[in-house]
Amino acid sequence: MINFSINKTAFLNNLRITKQAISTKVAIPTLSKIKIDVSTEGITLTGSNGQISIENFLSKDDENAGMLITEPGSILLEASFFESVVNNLPEVTFDFKEIEQNQVVLTSGQSEITLKGLDVEMYPRIQEMPTENPLKIRAGVLKEIFTETAFAVSTQESRPILTGLHLTLTDNKILKSVATDSHRMSQRVITLDKLSEDFDLVLPNKSVNSFKSVFSDDDTELDIFFSSNQILIRNETISFYTRLVEGNYPDTNRLIPSDADYTLDLTFDVANLRHTMDRAKLLSNATTNGTVKLSITGDQIIATVNSPEVGSVHEEITPLAKSGDDLTISFNPQYLIDALKVIKEPEVRIRFISPVRPFTLVPKSDTLDFVQLVTPVRTN
Repeated sequence: MINFSINKTAFLNNLRITKQAISTKVAIPTLSKIKIDVSTEGITLTGSNGQISIENFLSKDDENAGMLITEPGSILLEASFFESVVNNLPEVTFDFKEIEQNQVVLTSGQSEITLKGLDVEMYPRIQEMPTENPLKIRAGVLKEIFTETAFAVSTQESRPILTGLHLTLTDNKILKSVATDSHRMSQRVITLDKLSEDFDLVLPNKSVNSFKSVFSDDDTELDIFFSSNQILIRNETISFYTRLVEGNYPDTNRLIPSDADYTLDLTFDVANLRHTMDRAKLLSNATTNGTVKLSITGDQIIATVNSPEVGSVHEEITPLAKSGDDLTISFNPQYLIDALKVIKEPEVRIRFISPVRPFTLVPKSDTLDFVQLVTPVRTN
């Protein structure tokens, strides 16, 4: 029969992290619940939606928690309702006491609220994972390569494999992240400091987004473990489980042109080019094909959009450097905007092959192994 007292803010912080794995629309009713396990060492909160599961441990030694455990135990409570109740308790601390028939009483100041719970035996068990030889990486590094690539995943469920992020480790240290929706692609490669076992997996984009908000400390080192259908990412207090997307990811290496293929090489100021595309997009949204036309003739580069209903855009763009042949190409400006958003360097190199072949973007400096592709749109 659980009995403990705790600081409300510390408890809520852990509850909100765990609750990110809980969905209101679940096939299994118990997955709308939060699982509370109280031991002599601390409190573990567990949430799951069947796809993602989070176990979050709050130690009794955590000074911010002000935790006093009188009696251990476990219970399930309705997650959203429980969070609302705790959030509205009047004092900085509250007491949590289990009484008969899976009921708990929360006491804070002069407030006393009784909640009905369920037996933890009704909660689905999280699949066990092998936890040897982890891949070790800082949370901030993993977040960065996710940000640089995940925006290009597909939102079309017709090809489920493209709705995930393709992660591979080769030579025990070369980590590659790739996303494509078949209209664009983003690929980032880094070399890890510590060796790990090679792998090839596809991480659901929903899990990528959840990961970024669950692990808030960029400096924390993460241990990552894999099985055939699941991945576990954990630090000292949080274990983040997610199922993988099943299937074989297409070979995207063949999409990246060789240097000999390019016929035009331009360098732009990232901020200036992005502002130009932002303005072009305002009118391209009103056209039937939603494109901007880029015309490169000699030293002149002009971006145009014509909408019979709204008007037109005519912008002259000054490159920082140019070499190669003249070209006219049309494309969705949103794809270029999205690509420019994740380039942190001030200059971008864009290379073209032809009006109908994808063009590539790379940061001007050669220190980053980071390439993006955008497929042009055929127009009359």
